[in-house]
Amino acid sequence: MTIITVTAPAGRLSLDQRRRLAETLTDAVLEPEVGQHAPAARMGFQVHFHDLPPDCMAIGGRLLSDQDTPRDIITVNIAVMNAAWPAGVRAEVIRNVLARLAEACGMQAPAPTWWVNFEIIDEGSWGSRGGVLSILQLLDSGVFTPARIEAIRAAIQPPA
Repeated sequence: MTIITVTAPAGRLSLDQRRRLAETLTDAVLEPEVGQHAPAARMGFQVHFHDLPPDCMAIGGRLLSDQDTPRDIITVNIAVMNAAWPAGVRAEVIRNVLARLAEACGMQAPAPTWWVNFEIIDEGSWGSRGGVLSILQLLDSGVFTPARIEAIRAAIQPPA
């Protein structure tokens, strides 16, 4: 279960770019999370796009609407269930997301004003399916590799 929220100035991302990003950003997080390319796991991922008017975004203390040449600002927030997320795996996700964003925008490299935040939701703080959901409940779904299952079980202790 993951929520990826992309916030950009209104009109920055076309419908085709959002379609591409919906798929590629999902896979950019999904593969490190479950340990493999598992299309069946995509249903546990949501991508939300927020378009903001230029007078609702600022960088360097100035609204985009007040800048002669507005900066290319995009933020991507990734909220994931608590699992095994060591720094190396988080870095892989962040690199994947920035690369997929650059590809979708037709750029050689991500802009320095595109920022990614990775947020781990504490165990017992993710609601779904009419209650509180733990990643431990999802490990038998068939999408996680044995190595990821082992790492997640080592990182998360079941509630007493």
